[in-house]
Amino acid sequence: MMNTQELTLNIEKALEEIRPFLKSDGGDITLISIQDDKHVTVRLEGACTACSINKMTLKAGVETTIKKFAPQIETVVNIA
Repeated sequence: MMNTQELTLNIEKALEEIRPFLKSDGGDITLISIQDDKHVTVRLEGACTACSINKMTLKAGVETTIKKFAPQIETVVNIA
């Protein structure tokens, strides 16, 4: 099992993989917190905050990519 530092690093790697797609649409993403090494909170920023498909982006893109880098993550939540 990963330690918290490794987990954070892997989640940041996942966000780096997603970031170019978000930036191409005028958005970005920031890691806010990791709770119990299972639950991730992020903030979609820029154009992503008003985008009508940001919930789909969060589930299909962000959560899937984070789970690829850190399989123990159960949920990814966006805070406004």
